[in-house]
Amino acid sequence: MKKIICGILAGGLCLASLTGCGKAESGNTPVTLNEVAHSIFYAPQYVAIEEGYFEAEGIDLTLVNGGGADKVMTAMVSGEADIGFMGSEASIYTYAGGEEDYAVNFAQLTQRAGNFLVGREPEEDFQWENLIGTKVLGGRAGGMPQMVFEYILKKHGIDPKTDLTIDQSINFGLTAAAFTSDDSDYTVEFEPFATSLELEGNGYVVASLGEESGYVPYTAYCAKKSYMEENPEIIQKFTNAIQKGMDYVNSHTAEEIAEVIHPQFKETPIENVVKIVERYKAQDTWKQDLVFEKESFDLLQNILEEAGELPARVPYEDLVTTEFAVKAAE
Repeated sequence: MKKIICGILAGGLCLASLTGCGKAESGNTPVTLNEVAHSIFYAPQYVAIEEGYFEAEGIDLTLVNGGGADKVMTAMVSGEADIGFMGSEASIYTYAGGEEDYAVNFAQLTQRAGNFLVGREPEEDFQWENLIGTKVLGGRAGGMPQMVFEYILKKHGIDPKTDLTIDQSINFGLTAAAFTSDDSDYTVEFEPFATSLELEGNGYVVASLGEESGYVPYTAYCAKKSYMEENPEIIQKFTNAIQKGMDYVNSHTAEEIAEVIHPQFKETPIENVVKIVERYKAQDTWKQDLVFEKESFDLLQNILEEAGELPARVPYEDLVTTEFAVKAAE
């Protein structure tokens, strides 16, 4: 965790540009959103973009793929981004690192893990005990994908350090490509990589981490405390747009959702997008509202503690506000 905090705080000194101020040529307020990854897992966000919900709220949105929670937080701390979208563990690390202008979470998007365990062969009766003695391509230490994976292993009495080998040397987004040519037995993948491995005949989804871990506050939107205090109306309008996207995915079919968000994933065949959306809908990925409950935040801290990434618990009241999500759901 210390390395993550240092990287975030040091990165914050590199840039001091302000975004989200003034008006764009359209007359709307420009807002830069930095996302942890570009994935169908975040379908409500892309529905909000493609259906024009941000424009309707007076926001001219710029979307940037940060490629990891630590990089997203660095962009926010530096002023390079106005709003960050990532696992809320990053905000906890930053707060614990002593940052005074820390990130406050204001809207939770997903309520289950979005990654899947992919094996070399189909396993219709997969048991987590099958992983004992195997090699698995995992995620970055201190990141939600890896911590949820370890949380599941411990639930099944498996020691992540001694009962199997977890390779954490592969960069985010590159594990699927590595899996096709290395000696690993399993890999933990987001979509569309899990489905791509299946379609290529290079792997088979054997388990959903989202189903196995239960309801977990996997990803949320946050902004620096100062930005939120100075721009509450922007935060509210942004939250309203995301809520509209959430309402859409919860009231439309996978085919309809896929049709709307496909421009965001042009490299993925539409039939694959449909399949992936169906998979996420089936495991109850998306919340009905965006309210980040205290119970969920406590569970997140429990997972961080079990992973050895949280030396002391941090206050929910400092790091989460529900006022914008509650109002957006009215």
